[in-house]
Amino acid sequence: MKLKALACLGLAILPFASTPVFAQDTIKIGVIAAMTGPFVHIGKPFEEGIKTYMKLHGDQVAGKKIQIIYRDDGGSNVELSKRAAQELIAREKVNFLVGFSLTPSALAVAPVATQAKVPMIVMNAVTTGITAKSPYMLRTSMTMQQMTEPFGTWTAQNKINRVYSLVSDYSTGHDAEKLFAKGLTEAGGKIVGSSRTPMANPDYSPFVQRVKDEKPEALFFFAPGVEDGTGLLKAFSDKGLDKAGIRFLGVGDMTSDSPTLEALGDRALGAVTVLNYSTALDNDANRTFLKAYAAANPGRPAPTFVTVVAYDTIGMIYETVRQLGGKVTGDAAVKVLSNMKWNSPRGPISIDPKTRDIVQNMYIREVRKVNGKLVNHPIGVLKDVRPD
Repeated sequence: MKLKALACLGLAILPFASTPVFAQDTIKIGVIAAMTGPFVHIGKPFEEGIKTYMKLHGDQVAGKKIQIIYRDDGGSNVELSKRAAQELIAREKVNFLVGFSLTPSALAVAPVATQAKVPMIVMNAVTTGITAKSPYMLRTSMTMQQMTEPFGTWTAQNKINRVYSLVSDYSTGHDAEKLFAKGLTEAGGKIVGSSRTPMANPDYSPFVQRVKDEKPEALFFFAPGVEDGTGLLKAFSDKGLDKAGIRFLGVGDMTSDSPTLEALGDRALGAVTVLNYSTALDNDANRTFLKAYAAANPGRPAPTFVTVVAYDTIGMIYETVRQLGGKVTGDAAVKVLSNMKWNSPRGPISIDPKTRDIVQNMYIREVRKVNGKLVNHPIGVLKDVRPD
């Protein structure tokens, strides 16, 4: 029995025993993401962004065919994320792991990627500093710090000084609150009150009433889902905070083009958010992306920042394979990716070689009606924000 157990253990670790050199004619990319369940609004855009890039550039680079292999982890099942990574590496022999809808998924896979020496690219999870968990982990999305701290600074600099903070009661929500408050207070503003909401189906009405009673100049809000943005902004409007002169300040997809703006209608007007992308950005790369997205994903809602991150990530992998002449190893790929500069639909981006995290612009967006359509119109840009 003991010999049999040792033999099984040997088989279990064998695929990770040395750095793999892939001589086959296919470069395999394993995608671990929430393709079903409550976080599908993250996983599905991964697929659509990848499809868009490959529609535009084909499925071959440096004489190698590119194959995408999906594994659904539901977004929050860390054991499933880890097993998916092990199976993709051991059985499918993938050259890259990408995806990771939420931070716990990325952290669960980090030691697997390290042992196998396979690059893993985080396309959504925003917790600051997670790339330190594996020398093979890079991030192409953003960090919470990149959004919230400079947004707090911008808020005070634009003479919005008294702010109430309302965030979801979990670690990333706490980080959002802390970092926004840091930027705000260091620029001369003040947090005049704060509340934390439960993660599961919160009723925002009593929280919004509390904000109204406090009479701040603005409300800063963060929650992890688009449904939360819809729910909060409905309560914000229904309770008359906008009419009371209180500004709405939010993070990320609180006012995503679809489905949030469509669901809210004019109640979203005037909401100000910070994010690394808007479909309204006026640059050639974005125009090319939007045209390709519409062709590759007919009938689908407008792309989100997650779609753009997936599009960029596959493009960076193509460029890595090209620079390596199709001879991809984990260490060589990480070296190329760690020094990558890329012209994205969101503007110029690069990877910081020290942290393997992304450097990019952040956009202050205000919901406006343009040609009869609600859009997140850029009203300010925070250039080359580092993930420190």
